[in-house]
Amino acid sequence: MNSIAKYIVMVGIMLSASIPGFSQPTRPAHAGEILQSLRKLSVLGSALYIAAHPDDENTTVLAYLANGRRVRTAYLSLTRGDGGQNLIGNEKGDLLGVIRTQELLAARRIDGPEQYFTRAIDFGYSKNPQETLAIWDREKILADVVWVIRRFRPDVILTRFTPEFGGHGQHRASAILAEEAFHAAADPNRFSEQLRHVQPWQAKRLLWDSWRPAVERGDIDPAPLLSLEVGGYNPLLGLSYSELAARSRSQHKCQGFGALASRGEQKAYFQHTAGEPAREDLFDDIDLGWTRIPGGARVSNLLMQACNQFDMENPSASLPLLLQIDQVLDTLPADPWITVKRRELQQIIRNCAGLWLEAIAEDFSAAPGAAVPVRVMLLNRSGYPLTLERIAFPFAAQDSTINQPLPAGEAFSFRSAPRLTDDAPYTEPYWLRRPAETGTYTVEDQTLIGLPEAPPALRAVFALRIGEQRFRYEVPLLYRWRDPVAGESYRPVEVSPAVTVNFEAPLYLFADDRPREVRMTLQAGAADVAGTLRLKLPEGWQTSKSEIPFRFSEKGQTALHLFTISAPAEAAIRELSAEIEIGGQVLPAHSITRIEYDHIPIQTLFPEAHARLVRLDLKSPGGRIGYVMGSGDEIPGLLEQIGFRVELLSDEDLDNRDLSQYRAIITGIRAYNTRDHLKSANQRLFRYVENGGTLITQYNTFGLVTDDLGPYPLTLSHDRVTLESAAVTFLDSAHPLLNTPNPISAADMEGWVQERGLYFPREWDPAYQPIFAMNDPGEDPKKGSLLYTRYGKGVFIYSGISWFRQLPAGVPGAFRIFVNMIAAGKQN
Repeated sequence: MNSIAKYIVMVGIMLSASIPGFSQPTRPAHAGEILQSLRKLSVLGSALYIAAHPDDENTTVLAYLANGRRVRTAYLSLTRGDGGQNLIGNEKGDLLGVIRTQELLAARRIDGPEQYFTRAIDFGYSKNPQETLAIWDREKILADVVWVIRRFRPDVILTRFTPEFGGHGQHRASAILAEEAFHAAADPNRFSEQLRHVQPWQAKRLLWDSWRPAVERGDIDPAPLLSLEVGGYNPLLGLSYSELAARSRSQHKCQGFGALASRGEQKAYFQHTAGEPAREDLFDDIDLGWTRIPGGARVSNLLMQACNQFDMENPSASLPLLLQIDQVLDTLPADPWITVKRRELQQIIRNCAGLWLEAIAEDFSAAPGAAVPVRVMLLNRSGYPLTLERIAFPFAAQDSTINQPLPAGEAFSFRSAPRLTDDAPYTEPYWLRRPAETGTYTVEDQTLIGLPEAPPALRAVFALRIGEQRFRYEVPLLYRWRDPVAGESYRPVEVSPAVTVNFEAPLYLFADDRPREVRMTLQAGAADVAGTLRLKLPEGWQTSKSEIPFRFSEKGQTALHLFTISAPAEAAIRELSAEIEIGGQVLPAHSITRIEYDHIPIQTLFPEAHARLVRLDLKSPGGRIGYVMGSGDEIPGLLEQIGFRVELLSDEDLDNRDLSQYRAIITGIRAYNTRDHLKSANQRLFRYVENGGTLITQYNTFGLVTDDLGPYPLTLSHDRVTLESAAVTFLDSAHPLLNTPNPISAADMEGWVQERGLYFPREWDPAYQPIFAMNDPGEDPKKGSLLYTRYGKGVFIYSGISWFRQLPAGVPGAFRIFVNMIAAGKQN
């Protein structure tokens, strides 16, 4: 294969492989890791693990397969976990999906497999797979699973759940789709449009990774199960597979999944589902060597020689043999395994040469049409002859001939300023570029489906000659800086709009006839930019001015602009947007959202700028509210919009502040799971109620810091109502919570999002009065969603209703009921 053809193959590999992350430079491997990779190069087996969400995967089994058996391994998570909750911040929905995608990639960088997804949206807890498959569009998500199987070509497929086992409807749906796809992927008549890119593929077998605790408890009969030891120690990595698994699982930080490592023997159990049964091993009757490729025996012999002769103190001594293997690969017939192993070999060659490659931009963002000053640097840390022939920047169609030898230990730097095209797309997760359909993200490019993130648009390509052979390596453009705590830090370079527009709030509430100020922050993404900002109001809404001129001389400058908006008299929910005119071109305004946590790379999104306008029929008494934040929600800011003065209470405040000044005190979601101090402060809160205060406690789950959630006993359960439109019965229509100050009717239960509520109490003291009964179809009514009691002179309310979803979504009825809860006690 000539060098040009080899380059085309390598680019194809880069674009088709599920590479674990593009936001950091490739870390040089140590000698133990290189030898581990060399041994892996001799193995041509593969396994695909399928489940529903990030954090569903068995990381011990994945670590064992990828590092112990050294087979090519991948995890297919049907969703990105966007319907879950967030213990480290306020991000929900799409933004939470971005976080959990990056957490999975961080996990894969530790335990070794690749990562894939489908277009399915995690819409929250589902009680049965039928509901899940109806919302997802069964055929569309099945097509995605088939696509990943045909693309990855696994010998063995494993599932975490079965159609009957898993509880959560999305869990069970993942097993149903896995079994259907096991057969459909081999059928050329199913999803035949995919065959322009891939070929039908029949995996050897499908198995269920049975839950070990259930087997050990005797809930599952181990006799017919395949048992494997997966907790072994890998001296080349210095860790056991269970230790790798704990580190991997601990990356799911937004779900609070920090894990303790187990050491020593650990069994995994597998139950046959479909295909040829396994007798003693997952890979029974599967050729895991190069003999599955015609002519591959020569490669196998050379790899054995390379492993036997590998010098831990001089990995570059292996380069002549590795280059010889690369030449032999050119002579073998075309086979998908050749492209996979060539990618692995290319990385091993880079590591053996100690080759450092980077492309560092002077800034972390650039607007379309702007130049991007870049310094590239290469360092050959071996004594092997390397030559840099060319450097290309594909995004700018720029290619420079260099022909620079790279002597050992001498860094070579090259500066350039490639220019972005005028139509360069803004940085955005590929699955969020277009509006989603019900249950599924919209992705039009078939080759992107399944990937955790799109390959970097901004990248540098290095053409090198190593010995007498040519290779090309791609690296993303990164920005590097010195963090005073973390030290050397990196982030990907973004393509940003020339001007971004951010509404101060995602939701504006109009609870009376008074106009409201809407604040918008403009920020320059380029220097010397001027134009006009125009507000796009829905019909019936009025503003004193609809456009504002702007001018920025420097990149990064900001300007705050105010619009005064008046709402119509009738209740309504509408969308507010904006547009930007620059140089005669009118475009939708885009906002900027950054997600910054220490454990994942900085994520930047540029969605179209919009906010929700809600005209409420609402009576609000106002007053001071004390808010005890739990795992994080947006409720305090929303209460301020409707006339309350909200103060976030610290642990010290709970101990020392005069609580009687507050009309009500509200504990945020999962406060009794996350605020340890509530164990000691709780009795003071109850005294506040006893003296005439109102205490509203929002939902918590198990693992409480105290069992005393209320002044009288109540016991949480797993009860929940997942259907947002589930029927609701008022148990006492004359109760003050349903009448004062806002009369509540059935119409107030309409337009809710995702769910009614979760973790309702199932048992409670007779002193509590349930206000609602609600249930999902086919279930008995649940009365624990909102419990009310008087205690002393005050009122205590416990509610598992998902206010943290309903209020940020602008659900009018949710605001009316929530205000009634606040007003339920003393009138200040």
